[in-house]
Amino acid sequence: MRVDLNGIVEITSDRRQAARTPAVASYPSQEECDVSGAWDSDNQAWWDWYVGLAHNKPPAESKGRNRDAASGAASPEDIKLEPDPCAVAPLGFDDLKDELATPYPLPPNAAEQFRLEGYVKLPGVLSSGAVFAMRREIVAVLEATFDAMLDGGAPARRGEESSPEAGRRFYSAEMAWLENPVIRLFVLSPRIAKICADLLGIESVRLYHDNLLSKEPGCGRTPWHYDDHHFPLATNDVVTAWIAAQAIPQAMGPLAFAKGIETWRLVADIPFSKADTSYDRRVAERFRELDVNVDDAPFAVGDVSFHHNLSFHTAGGNETPFSRCVLANTYYADGARLVDAPTMVSGDWRKFLPGVEPGDVAASRLNPVCWPPDERWSRAIETEQSGGPDGG
Repeated sequence: MRVDLNGIVEITSDRRQAARTPAVASYPSQEECDVSGAWDSDNQAWWDWYVGLAHNKPPAESKGRNRDAASGAASPEDIKLEPDPCAVAPLGFDDLKDELATPYPLPPNAAEQFRLEGYVKLPGVLSSGAVFAMRREIVAVLEATFDAMLDGGAPARRGEESSPEAGRRFYSAEMAWLENPVIRLFVLSPRIAKICADLLGIESVRLYHDNLLSKEPGCGRTPWHYDDHHFPLATNDVVTAWIAAQAIPQAMGPLAFAKGIETWRLVADIPFSKADTSYDRRVAERFRELDVNVDDAPFAVGDVSFHHNLSFHTAGGNETPFSRCVLANTYYADGARLVDAPTMVSGDWRKFLPGVEPGDVAASRLNPVCWPPDERWSRAIETEQSGGPDGG
C-alpha cells in the first residue's frame, strides 16, 4: 500500500494556532519523553504501564441505577451480551479449519475506505460458532496464564486476596498460536491474512504476532495512539486484524478510530510522555478542536476491524460485567526490515522476532508467511503440532 505523506491534511493557520494551545498545563520533560531504551520487563508489564497512560474521567458522584434511570441508559448490571456466548455452540476443529481457509468476499469499497480512512470494519467475517470457539480458548489461556477468572470472576492469583484493582486489569498473552491449535487456526488463517494483503494491495504478508486481550470489567480507556509508534517495522504495509470475541456494545469499549489515514499529522507535534497521561489528553483535545470524526460504533458478533499502522485509535473503558475479549493479529509485507533503533514502546519485540537484529529483514521462524498460505504451516495445523518449520 502506498501512502502519500505530502500534506494531504490541510489546516488553516488560525485553527493550527488554536490546536497548539493545549489545556494541559505543562509539557513533559526531556527525560519523560525519552523512549530510546529497551523495554526491560515482560509484555503484561508493558500493558499495565501503557494502559496507565490513558486519561480517565473521575467516576460520577451519582452511580448505579439512579443515575442511569435519569439518563435513560442501562446500568452496567443490566447489560446483556447478544447473543450470549454460552448459548451458541462453538464450531469443532474441522469446521473451524474449513471456515478459516475459505476466502471472504471483500466488499467493493473496502480497500478504498482502508486507504483513505486508515481502517475498515467488515461484517460477517466469522460465524458466531467460530467466534465463540475462539472466545472459549482466549478465556482458557488467559485464566491459566494469570490464575484469574474472567467475566467478573475472582481476579486474584491463587493464595492472594482479591482486590478491586486486580479486577480492572487489561490482560494480554502473546504467541499463544505456538501452543494452542485452535488459536493457531485463527492466527494463520488464509481467510484473515488474504483480507490483510488485499487491503494493503500487496501480494504477501507475514505474521508479526498475535495478542490475546481481555479488558476486564472496570478497566479504563486505552490511550490514543497509532501502531507505527509501537511496531519496530520499517514499512507502512502493516495491518492489525482486531477480532472481537463477543459482541462489544458501547459500554464495553469498542475500538474507536479517528477517521483519515493522515490524521496522525494533526498531532505529530505533541510530545509523547512515558510518565503520565498528558499525551493522551493533548491528542484528545486536538481532535476535539479540529472536529476530527471518530468512529466508535459497537461491534456485532462476527465483525472484524482492520487498521493500518498509521491509523490513530483508542478504546473506551469496560463498564459491563463481562470481559471484553479480543484476538488481535498483526501482519506486514513480506520482505520488510526491522527499524534501525527499536524503542521501549515496542515492548519485548525480540520475543516476536527471535534472531532478527535492527536493520535485518524481519523474517524469523516465528514470522510465517500467512498469505499465500505456507504449506509447511498447513501441515503443522493438520497434525496439531505446537511448533512449526524452522525456516523463515
